[in-house]
Amino acid sequence: MTIKTLLLVGLITLSTALTGCATPKNSDDDIVTVYFARHGKTLFNTFDLVQGWADTPLTEQGIEVARYLGEGLKDIQFDAYYTSDAGRQRETMQVILQQMGVSNYHITELKGLREVFYGGYEGSPNQKIVTDSMKLIGYKSVESYFNDYKAGKLPIKTIIDPIAKVDPKGLAENYDQVKARTQAALNTIVDNAHRNGDKNILAVSSGMSMQVLIADLTDSIDKNKPLSNATVIKITYKNGQYRVDEIGSMAYVNIGKQRLTHP
Repeated sequence: MTIKTLLLVGLITLSTALTGCATPKNSDDDIVTVYFARHGKTLFNTFDLVQGWADTPLTEQGIEVARYLGEGLKDIQFDAYYTSDAGRQRETMQVILQQMGVSNYHITELKGLREVFYGGYEGSPNQKIVTDSMKLIGYKSVESYFNDYKAGKLPIKTIIDPIAKVDPKGLAENYDQVKARTQAALNTIVDNAHRNGDKNILAVSSGMSMQVLIADLTDSIDKNKPLSNATVIKITYKNGQYRVDEIGSMAYVNIGKQRLTHP
């Protein structure tokens, strides 16, 4: 074999090796799906009291709807579980996992998944917090305020920032503060998933903080509508981007209820 031939073979071999090293990773390898569920109904929810960092346990109705949710999620193989350090979120997750038949699990707590902190309004009637804050955005009646909220006409930032401004204690969180911590929590969940090879994640959080989380991740008007207890927001991560696939879905609860009440 001539020197020229040897050089040619060497170049071909080197080229093949380099090409093999440069083979792109499958774009589907980094996909992570996170199912965010709002906690079940609590004592403060029942009494229509402000419940942010203040905490109360689930009612019987709250436990029931969490069971329905767990039954409806049974067909999904989850790899990891997250809540904040709030008791109502922990309790909801425990009910869900029990209903799913999951016994060997670890729940990771992230403070970033807490509900919005309402400062001096914690534990006060919801009507009081609305009455005090709605004037800053031009509302004259609580009824019209709630009607627009239910219709998705009030961006979550428009709700939270006025509350922070009128809080008598000056401690309530504003939109940017809640957004920073909730999206940091989401990024942590996805980073952990990539590190551990997890694909499907279940997280229990709270209504308004979940709305803030997705506020700039989707253009759907549904992001502005209030979330019922045990509703689900489904978020998919792929190639550095988040996509919001479901907002306020009661499908899982309805499936679970159908299975448990009409076996």
